[in-house]
Amino acid sequence: MTADRKREAREKFLLGAIVVRAGLSKADRAFLLGGLLELARVAPGSSEHRRLRDIGEEAFKVPALDGGSPRLTETPEWH
Repeated sequence: MTADRKREAREKFLLGAIVVRAGLSKADRAFLLGGLLELARVAPGSSEHRRLRDIGEEAFKVPALDGGSPRLTETPEWH
């Protein structure tokens, strides 16, 4: 596996883990995609973006909702 493919696989794994951590692993895929498309419309730096980011920052500090997922840490490439 090339380095690029490994990096891409890791990114997908981490993003999937965020879905699990949020308690959305059983959610309908169309619902998830719709929500993500709405989030993509939020302007970076806006008050809504900061509000949602603050919620996410706090969520990383508490145990996962499913009780079994390892604690995730944010990586620089996610910004």
